Amino acid sequence: MTLSRRSVLGTALGAGALSVLPRAGARAAGKSLTIGVCSDFSGVYSDIGGKTSVACVHQAIEDWGAAAKGYDIKVIQGDHQNKPDVGAGLARQWFDNGVDMLIDVPNSAVGLAIASVAAQKNKTYINSNSATSLLTGPKCNASTIHWTYDTYMLSHSTGGAMVAQGGKSWFFITANYAFGQLLRDQTSAVVKAAGGTVVGDVAYPFPQTTDFSSFLLQAQSSGAQVLGLANAGKDTVNSIKQAHQFGITQSGMKIAGLLIYINDVHGMGLDIAQGLVLTESFYWNLNDRTRAFTKRVLPKTPSNYPSMAQAGCYSGTLHFLKAVDAIGVDTASNGAAVVTQMKKMPTDDDAFGKCWIREDGRFMCPSFLFRVKKPGESSTPWDYYDLLHMTPADQTFAPMAGEGCPLVKS
Repeated sequence: MTLSRRSVLGTALGAGALSVLPRAGARAAGKSLTIGVCSDFSGVYSDIGGKTSVACVHQAIEDWGAAAKGYDIKVIQGDHQNKPDVGAGLARQWFDNGVDMLIDVPNSAVGLAIASVAAQKNKTYINSNSATSLLTGPKCNASTIHWTYDTYMLSHSTGGAMVAQGGKSWFFITANYAFGQLLRDQTSAVVKAAGGTVVGDVAYPFPQTTDFSSFLLQAQSSGAQVLGLANAGKDTVNSIKQAHQFGITQSGMKIAGLLIYINDVHGMGLDIAQGLVLTESFYWNLNDRTRAFTKRVLPKTPSNYPSMAQAGCYSGTLHFLKAVDAIGVDTASNGAAVVTQMKKMPTDDDAFGKCWIREDGRFMCPSFLFRVKKPGESSTPWDYYDLLHMTPADQTFAPMAGEGCPLVKS
């Protein structure tokens, strides 16, 4: 059966993934808010978003003490199916029916589409799970904040580390949409700036590709020293598993997983993932505060430790609530006003510590370069990383000058 855009959107809204929406203008008397978690609940990004993102939003509401403060906060959820039109349709319907803040959104194409809707509707949008740095560049707007990480951070940290280790010739396997293309391009620039070369690149259809064998054979025959994976989620897991099966790593070619989450490492297992170098802005076992946050949220999601993006849903929600409380709940529907207040206030939470939000909407946090442990080095469940390097927040992300954000005063 051929599905129209309307029928696809209707499926997304009616398949049990969406709680009942409040009616437009139906804000209850007192301190009521509605938060929408727009994510991937069934596809390639479900492990790094989905149910655990929802759990982290609920944890932020609990930790903030919403009930004790007299707030009635509803959390709804919807599956964007990795389709920009579905995600934009969800956002538009939610905002028109009283949703005050939308959060999460793995998939950069969907993330950019929702940013446009948030700007049109003047609603608060916290993107914690799309990588594209365009959200704080030419596509930035006054009601959007980009939390957790972006392609610039990943390309300069992981890509830069691989080049420093001697990986001067690269072959890329790229998810053929906004995220993969930008990550490949920014990493290529890092490689070339260091005197390296890109000997090949193959872009695959997203999200329908699951067999990467032909692409991996092309990479292997290219003679490149580094295989750059400009993809994420289950695509990255499948790529690395299949590379292992083909003996690519055993032949001396190094793999640069440019966006790898701890959930991906868990899915691969340490036998396959050991030795991978990767970048994250949150790791549950980093310090006492990250361990405390993880201990609180795990009962809600016992089979899946929070990724950096899911931790970002916690951090972003917590800061949103603090900002709304500061300016008054009656202003919660004014996205630009809420985001302006969020930028004025420094952030402080157990997931990321003390950080801040830049004029262009970039959440400023450190990044951490990790190496995945060998099986015998892991002492507890999900104890997967050794810390190699920490990059301060002001060096992690691209400088605002020249990024093209219209909010930034020259």
